[in-house]
Order: sequence, then C-alpha cells, then structure tokens
Amino acid sequence: MAWIELTLDTTNEAVDWVCTLLAKAIAPEDMQISEYRDINPKWTFTIQIYLPENAQIHQRIEAIAKILMPLHRTGMTSQLQTFIIEQKTNQIESSQNSTNSLVRRIGDRFVILSPDSNYETNNPQEIILHLQNSLAFGSGLHPATILSLRLLERHVTPSLHALDLGSGSGILSVALAKLGATVLAIDNDPIAVTATEKAVQRNQVTQQVTTTCASLGSASQLGHWMGGDIIEKIPAIAADGQFDLIVANIFARVHISLANEFYKALRSSPTHTGILITAGYTSDREEDITSAMIAAGFSVCDREQIDEWIAIGYHIF
Repeated sequence: MAWIELTLDTTNEAVDWVCTLLAKAIAPEDMQISEYRDINPKWTFTIQIYLPENAQIHQRIEAIAKILMPLHRTGMTSQLQTFIIEQKTNQIESSQNSTNSLVRRIGDRFVILSPDSNYETNNPQEIILHLQNSLAFGSGLHPATILSLRLLERHVTPSLHALDLGSGSGILSVALAKLGATVLAIDNDPIAVTATEKAVQRNQVTQQVTTTCASLGSASQLGHWMGGDIIEKIPAIAADGQFDLIVANIFARVHISLANEFYKALRSSPTHTGILITAGYTSDREEDITSAMIAAGFSVCDREQIDEWIAIGYHIF
C-alpha cells in the first residue's frame, strides 16, 4: 500500500501547539518528530505525518492544512509539503516505545511516570505525577513544563487557591493539587480541557481541581492561545482578587496582554503574597514580559532557565 508523507518544520516554542492541533486529525502512531542539530537556524523540529493513500486522502490533507494554517500564517511553521512513499518508517514505532517506561525526576520531589512504568517508592516526600502520553501533548516534559514545576515546588503551600491558565495536559494542575492547593484549571481549547480532566482523574485529585473551558478576563478576546483564531462563546473568568497563585504556561504575547488582569486576579494576605508564575516563552521575550509585569505592579521574585527557555515568578508589590 502506498502512503502519503506530510512534512513541515516548526519552532521550539510552537512544537507542542502543532501536536495539539494535529491531535484533531491524526492518530499518535502516524506522526514522527525529529529535532534539528544546527542545520537550520530558523526551525528546531521537523514533523512527518503518514497517511494511507485512499479515496479520502485529499480531504484529509486539506483538513490538516486548514488546522495548521494559523501557525503557518504567524510564521511558526513552514509550508506543509506532500510526498508519496512506499512504506512508513519504523522510527515512529521505536520512538513511541521509548517513552513507555518513562520515570523522570523534576526538582526535589516530583516524579513523573508514564502509564507503563512500574516504579514504586517508599519515600513520603516524593510527589508522583501519572502522565498519559498523547499526540496532543507529547510526554508533557517540554522545558517550559519542567521550569514551571520547579517554581511551583518552591512557591506552593497547602490551602492556596490557584489558577492554572492554559492547563493543557493538566500536569501543572495535578502538581498544584498534590502540593496542597485547590485549583481552577482553564483552557480555551476543548482538547486541552478534556486532557486536563483525564489527568485529574488519573491522579485522583478530582476533589481539589475544577476544570472548565474558559479564559481569564480579556483573554477571551485574544482568540485561540495557540493560533490566534477567534473563538466564540468562551466564558471569561473575572479578575477580582480571588487567587493566591496563578501559573500560566502560554505564549509571550498572551502574558503581555494579560499583565494587568493577572495583577487584578491575585490577592495577598498577612501570610502569603500573591504570586504569578509565567512560562512558555524564550529568553528573547524576557525583557518585554518583565517590563509589562512591572508596569502592572509586579516585582520579580524567582527565575529558572533551560537553554533558551525561561520561567519567571513575580510577586505583587
């Protein structure tokens, strides 16, 4: 049987969003992601999609191109290329199998396990996060996620009321809950909302996490956080001082747009100063984001970095 190979290039910032969008159209086993090694300064990853050549192939290609158009239009992916091949590469299967027994330690306490891991612990200080690998969110171990977890470990204390803005795979919501917080997890992508709900159920923190499709304040007017398309009828959560902590692992442009509403949504008490944890962007946007946060009333209190990826914690001052 002949196969159609679709290929596109994308950036470090956008690769997770590309996978999330593609989850609407293809199965995980039909995609392969490869990382460039100093070959092309513009692109970091190439993504290959394999589809059987049949009567529906043209409609499927058109649907995929339409899904990816917002990211291509904003310069985050190359144009989709199409090739006819005789068979799929076996690298897809090997890459899928390589993540089956994932055991990953992050910070001093977090241990992330994939579904097939048989890891057991007798250490009461360890916090186990069970993660379901999926096309939409890969392993969930993007550098921005790791940085967010490190900061959460340092700044979350029991009984805090937290907001996870752009909850995605749900890993940060689960981490917040297991650190003792009560959590409102929101995303404006229904796929992400479903993924968060499943993660919450898998990790048995349903009593602590409320998940809903929503945005914070004016974020409902910014369109899809991953592509810029207008999204209709997404409820807006009012920014009225109801959260002790906000974590947002989203694009830089959304952080900047929401700086004032982040500030309005946070509260301080005699024992805790409202804190915002921002991630999802690279160091070239640090000055822009920090300037916006300082203008809104924040001061920098913490920072983590992996390669060009950074996460910054801000306090209300």
